[in-house]
Amino acid sequence: MKLIFLGTSGSIPTSQRGLPAIALRHERELLLFDCAEGTQRQMVRAKLSPLKIDAIFITHLHGDHFLGLAGLVQTMSLMDRERKLEVYCPRGEGERIERYLQIPHYTLTFEVAVRELNPEEELKRRGYRILTSNAEHSVPSLAYALVENQRPGKFYPEKAVALGLKSGPDFSRLKSGNSIRLRDGSVVKPEQVMGPPRAERKIVYVGDTRPCESIVELARNADVLIHDCTLADELADKAAESAHSTPSGAAEVAKRANVKQLVLLHVSPRYKDDSILLKQAQRIFPNTVVARDLMELDVKFQE
Repeated sequence: MKLIFLGTSGSIPTSQRGLPAIALRHERELLLFDCAEGTQRQMVRAKLSPLKIDAIFITHLHGDHFLGLAGLVQTMSLMDRERKLEVYCPRGEGERIERYLQIPHYTLTFEVAVRELNPEEELKRRGYRILTSNAEHSVPSLAYALVENQRPGKFYPEKAVALGLKSGPDFSRLKSGNSIRLRDGSVVKPEQVMGPPRAERKIVYVGDTRPCESIVELARNADVLIHDCTLADELADKAAESAHSTPSGAAEVAKRANVKQLVLLHVSPRYKDDSILLKQAQRIFPNTVVARDLMELDVKFQE
C-alpha cells in the first residue's frame, strides 16, 4: 500500500506546493482523496493514469479540495473511459458536485456515481473498508479511514509437510482458510499450519479540521494519520477561528490516538520553510513528517 502526496498546500498553491490531493494504491486499486485544481498535472508527474482511478473521496467542498474534479472527469472522457467512477462526499453535498460536473461542455463517456456519506458510516470495498467521522470545519466535512480486512496468519510450509501434505493446491487451500482431508481420513486444519491472524493496515486522512475527539477515535492505532497543519503554534487562535489545526494540535491528536506516524498536510503558503512546523509537532509526537508534493510513503505490514 502506497501513498502519493500530489498536493500539500492550503488554500493557495505555491511554486513548491499544489493544492490538496492524495493518491493511494491498495493492491490493484487506485483511490484519490480530494481533487484540487492542478491534480491532473501532478498525476502526470507521478505517472498515474486517470483511467486507473477507482474512486474519489472528497472531504469537503471548499474550492482547494475539489475544483479539479470536473477537469479530471473531462480528461477521463477524452481518454474514452468506460468504467464507472465513484465519487464520495459529505451528506448534503452530492447535488453541488453533480451540478459542478455539468458546467463544462463535454461528452461524458462513463457513469459518474456521486454518493453522500454520513459521519460514522462504513463503506465495504474489496479487501478493506472505508470508515468516516465528522471533522470540525466551517462547512460539512468528513475524515476518512481506510482499514484493511484482517489478514491470515503466516503460513508454515514445514508444518504442512510434516502432516503429510505436499506443496501445491493444498497449500493454497489452507492459506485460504480451508481444511484438507488426507487419504487416511485425518483432517489438517489451517490453524495447525498457520500463525494467528495478523493486524490490518489503517490510514486516516482528515482534510481540514480543528483537533477534535471524533478524529482521535477514527485514528485510533492507525499506521498513518494525515492531519491538517495550516498554521504554526504561535497562530493557534487564528487556526481555531478558521477551523484549522497547528502542529501541536495535530501532534496531540496523533499521540492520543496512538498512531504510528503523523503526516502534516495543508501547509499555509506563508511558510516557505516548513521546518518550524515539523519541530513544533515533533516536540509532542517525534514520528512526524511534513508532506511535500510528490512524496511517496509505503505503508508496510506490521508483523
